[in-house]
Formats: sequence, C-alpha cells, structure tokens
Amino acid sequence: MTQTVELPLWLFLLILVFAAVTLASHFLFPSVRWFFRRRLERAVKRLNTRLQRPIQPFKLARRHDMIQRLIYDPQVGQAVQNYAREERVPEAVAFETARRYAREIVPSFSAVAYFSVAIRLTRMLSNAFYNVRLSYMDEKAIADIDPDATVVFVMNHRSNMDYVLVTYLAAQQSALSYAVGEWARVWPLSRLIRAMGAYFIRRKSGSELYRQVLACYVRHATEAGVTQAIFPEGGLSLTGALGRPKLGLLKYIIDASDPKGRDVVFVPVALNYDRVLEDTILTKAALGNERRFRARIGVITWWILKQIGRRLVGRYQRFGVASVRYGRPVSLRTFRADHDANLMTDLARDLMTGIRAAIPLVPGPAACWLVREKGEIPEEDAVQLIDHLLRRNGTTAPLEHTAIEASIQQLVDRRILKRENGKISASGQRVDLLDYYAASAPLDAKTGFSAPAKEISAPAGS
Repeated sequence: MTQTVELPLWLFLLILVFAAVTLASHFLFPSVRWFFRRRLERAVKRLNTRLQRPIQPFKLARRHDMIQRLIYDPQVGQAVQNYAREERVPEAVAFETARRYAREIVPSFSAVAYFSVAIRLTRMLSNAFYNVRLSYMDEKAIADIDPDATVVFVMNHRSNMDYVLVTYLAAQQSALSYAVGEWARVWPLSRLIRAMGAYFIRRKSGSELYRQVLACYVRHATEAGVTQAIFPEGGLSLTGALGRPKLGLLKYIIDASDPKGRDVVFVPVALNYDRVLEDTILTKAALGNERRFRARIGVITWWILKQIGRRLVGRYQRFGVASVRYGRPVSLRTFRADHDANLMTDLARDLMTGIRAAIPLVPGPAACWLVREKGEIPEEDAVQLIDHLLRRNGTTAPLEHTAIEASIQQLVDRRILKRENGKISASGQRVDLLDYYAASAPLDAKTGFSAPAKEISAPAGS
C-alpha cells in the first residue's frame, strides 16, 4: 500500500484529463447551465410582461424534450406501426425514421436569439430596404382577441422578406413560429431560423409517417397556444397575384383544436411591395414547369455586399414602400358553428378572401397596373391618380408625391416603364415584370376607374 507506483507521463496526463472531464460534467457544467437557465427564465418573465401574448412554456422547452415528446406520442406510435407494416421493415427502423423526421421538424427556439438578435436584425433590414408601413382593417378586433386563444397569422407570400417584415412588426405581440420550406435548410440560415422558432417542412413529402409526425408537432403547438404564422399558398407567388391555398397545415391546425377547449383565431395578413427582391427569379420560374429555386448563399452575400458598397459611396436607395395590413380576425370556434359540414374548405376560402380584401396598394404596382390598362399616361396625371387610389385603398398616412415619383423612377431605371415627353408607358423590355407587378395591385377595371378616379385622371390645366 505504501510502495511507490510509477506511471508513464502520458498515462498520468490521460488520467488527469478524464478526472477533469468528470469533474466538469458532474459538477461544473450543471451548475453553469443552471445559472444561465435561471437568468434566462428571469429575462423571459420580464419580457412576457411587455408582450401582448406571452411566450408559451412549450416554445421554451428543450429541443431534446420536445423530440422525445413527439416520437412517443400515440399518434406517431400508430403511424410507426403502419409504416413498418406497409414498408415491411422492423418497428425499430420505422421508429428511427420517425425520430429523424422529428429532429428535422422541431425547432430550437432561443429567446435571446429571437429578441436580442433577430428583432434588431429584422428592424434594421426592413428599414434599410423599404419605407415600411403598417395598417389595420379593424385594429380594435385585433386588440380584443381572447388572450388565451391560439393566434395564427395567415399571410400571402410575396417575398422571403415577408418573414423579416412580419417578425419585426409583430415584435410587440409575441414570438412567431413559422413553417419554412426546404430553402431555409442551407447553412448558416438553418441555425438562425431554427433558433428563431421556425420549423422545417417538406412541402411535397409523400410519406404518411412524415405527415403524421408533422401533424403531431402542429397539434402540440396549437394546443399549447403558440402564436404561429403560415403561408397558405405554400410558396412564393410566381405571378404576383394571390394563389390557391394549400390545405395541409390548415387541416392540422383544425384537427388540433378542441371545440370545447382553447379557441384558435386566424388573422389574415396581407403584404405588398414596390419591389420584390426576388422578382426576376420568380418570373423566370413562372415560365418553367419546376418552381423550385435554391437559396445560394454566395449570390445573396455578394448582393448584400454590393448594397453596402453603394451605401458607403452615397449611391444607395431604398426599394420603395413595403406595406403590411392586418385583416379582420376569424374565430375558429365561431366559424365552426356555422360551417360544420365543409369546415376546412369554407375556412380556407374565407381566409383567402380576407387576405385579398386586406392587400395594401403601393405605388409601384399601381403604376404598372395603370400603364397596362391605359397604355400611355402623363406622368403628372399618373401621380395624382395613384395618390387617389392609395387613399381609397385605405392608406392611413398618405404618401408624399415624391415617394410616388421615386417608385415610378425605379420602374423606369429597371426598364419596366419608359418616360417620353412627360408621359410614361410600357418599355416593352420587361413585360414579365410589368405583368407581375400589375397583378399584385388590388385593383380591377371597375374599382380602379370609378367616378372619382376619372376626375383625377384628367386634372384641370393638364
């Protein structure tokens, strides 16, 4: 017992390393995690006092715990058994497949990343790129939504800036949980988007097991009262117009709601832009049979650096107006009482009608629509007419004429319109973009040229 034992130096160092790792893993790391978790819990508690809709505990749960809860849910368990029987594989293999799907779907929400990083970043980007405007069709109805209800923002999808804009504008209400597609899996976007609470979905998955895992996650989030945001069109609009709704996520939310439990309130949200950053990509995709287009980080990074360079040399200009309008909310409990037979299709139709009614008019699309309808119009008359249409569309704070003129100038610079002898008309070079923006204007031949509009289209002395 008292004899000296000699050890090689490498073995002694190895023992010290194992001892240090054991000490850290059993005593130091748990204490550090407990310390920071306590600080985070206090920070979230203070944050919830400022939010209209506090962050739900479900959203703050550890990702590992959420995955375990998901894969051991009876709904997923039954789907695993069905998958194993249909594919003729062991249940253990089917279970691991379900676990892989759950890891792919479940986010890793971070309140710090969302409110300290994402909100600041979205505010900076939104105001750097656009003149941002927010309006309501019925602000009181939005304010009177039951505090215990699960709120689902239902939005048209014009641009990937939609995520940025709505996250920024909803910052005082709650932390939104988005459903994002395959484009968001590219690194490093995937880490940031997952930390913001978004969950990934495969839009065209044919696997029933995958759909059951996704439906189960949506059910858990809906039952827990998590504020969500969905794009019923299922992807970006390639034509500028509002597309047909996809019913997948909407069905999952309806199935997750208990008529006698927590209500679900859908809030239509409509967005419109003077310039959609991806417009050229989208109009090219509209010409082909395949609507998939990849987010190339190199191209995006180069574009951002180019905009920074323009700002440094004083040549940077914002891309015009970006407008967001909240429509009238729809209570699922109330809607269900009147539409029980065809609930899902009737609700989808009603929500798309609500989005369409709320779409705000912005100067660029209005100018494209006017030129497409009239062919050629004096620019001064066009500015007057666009101003009138904006006011009639419900613009709460009318734009200055200089902002309308800047939108027209942007269209001229991009060769969508041309200017000759004080008149504007189609350039003939970018017909696809002219049609794209004209289709995004919430106007038609009847509403666009009512009596007041005709009076303004030919002002005295023109």
